[in-house]
Amino acid sequence: MPSDPLSLVRELKGEAGTGLDIWLCGGGQLSGTLLPEIDELLIKTYPVVAGTGISVVDGAFDPTVFDVAERTAFPNGVTLTRLTRRWAVATR
Repeated sequence: MPSDPLSLVRELKGEAGTGLDIWLCGGGQLSGTLLPEIDELLIKTYPVVAGTGISVVDGAFDPTVFDVAERTAFPNGVTLTRLTRRWAVATR
């Protein structure tokens, strides 16, 4: 088994026919490491600002485009946003 998270996720995604979804909760450092393999993000936000917070993605500058696929607002002010990665289309 690979010792680093990126290799592990790539190995799991490469297993054909498993129907496997990979869900991950972690901080910005882990999401920064896995950014090349992230297909979808779920971001839960609260209507309270308290300090500097935690980075969603921590790592080298690497602009990656995601589209808002769904947004749900709850009565307590919490918002859940589902973003899907916009994969670059190769042009000839």
